[in-house]
Parts: sequence; C-alpha cells; structure tokens
Amino acid sequence: MVALGVLCVAYGVFVERRAYRLVRRTFAILPSEGPQTLSVLHLSDLHFVREDRRKAEFLASLPPADVTVVTGDFLAEPEAVETTVEAVRATRGRLASWFVLGSNDYYMPRPMNPLAYFRSHALRTRRRARRGRAGDLRTLLQDDGWRDLTNVRGDVDLDGLPVELLGLDDSHIWRADLRLAPRRAPERFGLAVMHSPDSVPEAVACGYRLVVAGHTHGGQVRVPLVGALVTNSDLPRRLVSGAIRFGDTVVHVSPGLGTSKYAPFRFLCRPEATLLELRRTPAEGGPSRTNDRAAQPQ
Repeated sequence: MVALGVLCVAYGVFVERRAYRLVRRTFAILPSEGPQTLSVLHLSDLHFVREDRRKAEFLASLPPADVTVVTGDFLAEPEAVETTVEAVRATRGRLASWFVLGSNDYYMPRPMNPLAYFRSHALRTRRRARRGRAGDLRTLLQDDGWRDLTNVRGDVDLDGLPVELLGLDDSHIWRADLRLAPRRAPERFGLAVMHSPDSVPEAVACGYRLVVAGHTHGGQVRVPLVGALVTNSDLPRRLVSGAIRFGDTVVHVSPGLGTSKYAPFRFLCRPEATLLELRRTPAEGGPSRTNDRAAQPQ
C-alpha cells in the first residue's frame, strides 16, 4: 500500500503535472447576426517560475485564436514576470488579448497547511503576505498588446459581433467590484472574465452569455467516484471545472496549466488549455451543438 502511494505521488509530480493538453469545446451561443464563428483561447493559472521551458513550448504550440483570455495567476514567483510575458506572447489573439490577475500575481506565494483548504473561504482568516510584482506584470503585458480587464465594464466589437465585456478582479481576495456586473447593453453579447468562479452566480444572474474563470485548478487532485477533494471555492465542487450550462449562459472554469510551486502535484486532473469554439445559435427548433474533444498530448 505504501509503495502504491509513493508511485501515485511520483506520477503526480513527475508525469501528470507536465502532461499539458489542449481541449476544444464547441458552443452554439453566438447571435444570428455577426460572425458565424469566434474562437476563444482560455488560459488560466499558469503559475510560471523563472525556468519553465516545457510550459512555454506548449504555449507556443497552441493554435491561433480570435480572442485569447487569461484568467489570472500568471506567476508562481515574482521573479518569473519577464519569463511569463515572453511565454504568453505567442498566444495573443487575432482580435483581442485580455487578462485579469489572481492572488498569486498580487502577493508572493508561501507554503500553506493543506488542511486549510477544507475550510470555507468565508471562515478563513486573512494572512499577511508580501506584495509581488503585479504592477510590473500588468505594465509589461499591456506594453505587449494585452488589455487589462481588472474591474472593467465596456463595449467592444469583435469582427462585427457587438460585445458587452465585464472583467472582475479576484473575489478570492475580496477585490471583485460587483457593482459593475449589472448589464447596461443587454442587446449585446455578454462576456464576463474573472479569476475566481465565486463571482459566477452574479454574472449568470445578470445575463452574460459566456463566463470564463479559473483559480480552482479543477481540484488539482481528484479521486475516482469522488472527484475533486477541494477546489478553494465556495461553489459546489461539480461547478468548478470544465463547462457548465446555466440556462442561456455557458460557464467555463479552466483546470489551469500550473500549480503552486509549493504543491507541484496533479492527480487525475491534467493541466489544460481550452479552445472555446463559439458558433451561431441554431434556428428555432434546430439542435444546439455542444462538443468537447481533447487534442493529442503535447
């Protein structure tokens, strides 16, 4: 039994956490007017360290997308800012490149008692933390053509698709400004971007058609018949990984590509980049297409 446990740990550390893959998901949610298709590359929780060649090579291998959005936690250590900006350059979208930050971008990560993750987020005490290099990261990304969506609401046009865009800061560290969430232009396609999925209910209630988030790592450690042991979110565990439909809204919570440098382990939860292929809503009475498929491992 001990030998099996050692093998599982070795697999999680040396194999699965670097078994990057691209998953394609198709959703028919675009309005009948505007482009027939729109591809959105969703990246999250990259957790770069200074030397992260394999992850950078995987990012460089990804197919081009119309829009690229990164939902926070670029960094595993502040020293990796320059490495990170260079690595994500290859993923920029044809029409737009957007990002929000996460707690690991604002503050220097440090070891944490794993048992603390089993407590509700609302019951945790705030810990003092050393500030990271969020300002440097934000400036370098913007200089490289990325748009910062930190607590932003605005209108954009994507190849003839009018979009009402919402970006929220990390609710996990009490930074999200939910006063921005109510829609002002419901005739536009609503797209919401956030780090923690804890703000998903508000975005869904406000009528955004596509909501993307990260933060949970898909649980990072999953076991058969149980699923994710913890998700670091107050939402039900089944709602914090992959694609979920809430009426007319599609929510995608990315499992992410990295891990904290203090917990370099994944089990039955492979690191993932996701290409969301959006298509026009079918005619009334027609089938609504949803399709998931994973590309070959890189």
